[in-house]
Amino acid sequence: MYIGDWLARRADLTPHRIALLDAADNLRPITFRLWHTNVSRTARFLAGRFGVQPGDRVAVLAMNCVAYLDIWFACGKLGAILQNLNWRLTPTELAGLIADAEPALLIYGPDFVEQVRALRSAGIVTPGIALDADCRADPGDPVFAERDAYPDTPLQAVDLTADTPWIICYTGGTTGLPKGAILTHGNVFFNVVNTVAGWGLRPDDVTILNAPLFHTGGLNVFTAPLAHIGGMSIVCRQFDPDQVFDLIEQQGVTIYFGVPTMFLALQRHPRWETADFSRVRWMISGGAPCPPPVFETFRRRGVPFRTGYGLTEAGPNTFWLPDDDIEHKAGSVGYPLPHIDLRLVNERGEPCAPGEVGELQIRGAHVCAGYWRRPAETAATIVDGWLRTGDLARRDEEGCYTIVGRLKDVIISGGENIYPAEVEAVIAGHPAVLEVALIGAPDATWGEVGWAVVVLHEASRQQITDIERQILDYCRDRLARYKIPKRVIVVDALPRTGAGKIDKRALRREFVVEG
Repeated sequence: MYIGDWLARRADLTPHRIALLDAADNLRPITFRLWHTNVSRTARFLAGRFGVQPGDRVAVLAMNCVAYLDIWFACGKLGAILQNLNWRLTPTELAGLIADAEPALLIYGPDFVEQVRALRSAGIVTPGIALDADCRADPGDPVFAERDAYPDTPLQAVDLTADTPWIICYTGGTTGLPKGAILTHGNVFFNVVNTVAGWGLRPDDVTILNAPLFHTGGLNVFTAPLAHIGGMSIVCRQFDPDQVFDLIEQQGVTIYFGVPTMFLALQRHPRWETADFSRVRWMISGGAPCPPPVFETFRRRGVPFRTGYGLTEAGPNTFWLPDDDIEHKAGSVGYPLPHIDLRLVNERGEPCAPGEVGELQIRGAHVCAGYWRRPAETAATIVDGWLRTGDLARRDEEGCYTIVGRLKDVIISGGENIYPAEVEAVIAGHPAVLEVALIGAPDATWGEVGWAVVVLHEASRQQITDIERQILDYCRDRLARYKIPKRVIVVDALPRTGAGKIDKRALRREFVVEG
């Protein structure tokens, strides 16, 4: 099976189709032929100027841009490995990741000149390439535009297999150095196949790429699948609500992926009520549990909206909820995609019956090859081919899955299991609540109880004086008694990890350990 440079094949098949619109350059269109030409020149630049070879790591520290995608696919041509660095991290944290992967190059954008200087001051001397000639950490750093002087003629074919690493994508850990999941050419390919076949992607689909490319979501939710099938991505520097509304209305966006905070920002925006969603086929949320009111608000605007599930180590795309199930199974992630095995197991490793909560385990060709230079953690996480996700889910009688929380976040109160996602979904339905996180706290009677940490809508902050009682009364009508939080804490904002997820460890440190 041909597993190599499928962007070249796409350029042959549909050379004049628009692959990318560059939002940073007045929506400049880039055809598949031109994209492939640029990728070929980039590959020759990396190999000819810097000697990049198969297996070498190429680190990128940049906001979303077309050059980022060129580098990613150039690495694929060369058999090199993209290390997509999280730009939210401090220089100290970045230094740890660079020491971990030992990249041959560090390519950086204009926003991160100071971080690169700090890395070099700390002794990180990896050769650097500046994406912007006017923003260099050192005047002697080469500039990415030099690649345009290189020919676009085909390179000597590299012997790639499905097991050849393509990306080291770091997980959003809350303690210690994040783990680098090794995504191979086969992993990316089978995520493409599963997504196109299971989600019904079409060559005429148009999406907005504003999820950060340092996440698997930015790379693989839509970008790689649409490149494979011949669809179009609008490359945006980052999420901006006004830009999203403009592109939806003016560029015929048909599908859109984001995280819950992005969708909440869209719904709070003044343009929400008048936005034209008529060409949007559907939207999908991922990265964190999505509050149920978000679903209902989109439904009222006639937009099919579903929540997905994925993780860096697997794809990330794993499930699909059919259109017919969107309303009566709202909040469920759906059914497994075509070439994926799933199982739920209890704490004894036994299969779970329908309705029983257990750990979700995944097997398939989209599951990563393990963690970079971490054999012990790889062996503990991928056992007999099954990826132990650490996520808890239940499956109904029809085979539809719902994620209920993280194994490590389960609260055991008086011998009963409390799954935070279930309680959070209820509290998020209160009209005053914008965001909520449930954390466990010690209790002399029950061993452990739940505390709800909430952020209120702006309009509610000045009007509600007895919000704790109101929220608890709201829960009493909707939750079993043992699930009702014993305390409600109001905060201005919830802390987040580098991956943008709510940082419950930080909340426990602030309110449980110190409170």
